[in-house]
Amino acid sequence: MRILSVLFLTFLICSNAISQKADDILGVWYNQEKTAKVEIFKAGDKYDGKIVWLKDPMRDGKPKLDKENEDEDLRSRPILGLEILKGFEFDDDEWEDGTIYDPKNGETYSCYITKEGDKLNVRGFVGFALIGRTSIWTKAE
Repeated sequence: MRILSVLFLTFLICSNAISQKADDILGVWYNQEKTAKVEIFKAGDKYDGKIVWLKDPMRDGKPKLDKENEDEDLRSRPILGLEILKGFEFDDDEWEDGTIYDPKNGETYSCYITKEGDKLNVRGFVGFALIGRTSIWTKAE
């Protein structure tokens, strides 16, 4: 009986150690290429993220702009400070039902995020999650 109790206690400790909390995503993260840092913050009961650092924030002496945006009125806004993650909700160890905007091509994708240690798996997709791309972000220090 003692062995069963020890095994059960060990299982509980291990399962709690790997279980995520909703706010575990908060903070500043490097994108996969380490060319940008994105700060993920709480917006009400959802999670959003904005670019807070760029390795190369300037082009020809001027701030890089969101020039690929399909909305012409938004093409003059700087990429630095741009909100690229919107509307994520935490559910069962993942952040889901959000969108990610890619300023490189001006497209917005459905997205979900999972966390493993100090890494985020950011999966952008169109339609089905199987048709998409995962980018691995690391915690910025």
